Amino acid sequence: MKPEIEKVKVLIIGSGPAGYTAAIYASRAGLSPVLYTGAQPGGQLTITNDVENYPGYPNSITGPEMMEDFRKQAERFGTQVRYGLATSVDFTTKPHTVIIDEQVTIHADTVLISTGASAKWLGIESETRLNGKGVSACAVCDGFFFRGQEVAIVGAGDTACEEASYLSNICSKVYMLVRKDEMRASQIMQKRVMNNPKIEILWNTETDEILGEDEVNGLRIFNNKTGEKSEIAISGFFVAIGHQPNTGIFKDYIHMDEAGYIKTIPGSTKTNIEGVFACGDAQDNIYRQAVTAAGTGCMAALDAERYLAEFEND
Repeated sequence: MKPEIEKVKVLIIGSGPAGYTAAIYASRAGLSPVLYTGAQPGGQLTITNDVENYPGYPNSITGPEMMEDFRKQAERFGTQVRYGLATSVDFTTKPHTVIIDEQVTIHADTVLISTGASAKWLGIESETRLNGKGVSACAVCDGFFFRGQEVAIVGAGDTACEEASYLSNICSKVYMLVRKDEMRASQIMQKRVMNNPKIEILWNTETDEILGEDEVNGLRIFNNKTGEKSEIAISGFFVAIGHQPNTGIFKDYIHMDEAGYIKTIPGSTKTNIEGVFACGDAQDNIYRQAVTAAGTGCMAALDAERYLAEFEND
């Protein structure tokens, strides 16, 4: 049985590419890190079928397999990987306090936050059933699989416009579903998609159902002004209505932007709290890629190592 109170040097909260990379670096530095996986061990990659854009996997790899490789590598160097969810924190004293599953208290000299961000979804059954089978929340990650095919994307902000433009370079046609009769994207991004002959904007349009048994083969949509329903043939369906960083338990202590992404000191992973570092999608609302998350995981471990060295010398 785990003790009710435990003292550690490095506590890593979250187990995506950022968390596991931080664990690899911290464990190789002899810091004996403890990593708690969170509610979704492996993070968003565990719902990604094929990963083809991560260096070192020339024949591609599934997201779950990649995260299993990351986990094994971290454990090989001595990381303790544990299943559990951080439910509350107290960063007002040192060492920092993190409560796991409302039961176990961890006192940590350093805390590395790698809790990631979760894509916002429409909330329809077919979206969940076909996730990873033609439904995606990342055009940059998965657009390549639909090269030369017709796809649809939902959203009206800058991200949706950027991803629609990206898809138009790969796919034969992109339907862009906009719920209102206007977009909230910047004017320059709106012009970009409106002037793109491969993008067809469907105004006042919402998703009724994603069609297909084992993979996406169509979409049933409806006009929310007239109520008229219609179907279009597509093989890929992209949701670009935003992401929600998984940072709620830190809001009373850590500085964040309006959307809840953790602010870090430029050029580092340091937060406003000494000894607390943030990496991966929890602090990245721009790139949100596995390889960039891994890079910041490395940075967080190195920042923590340097902090501990200074802390011990004080």
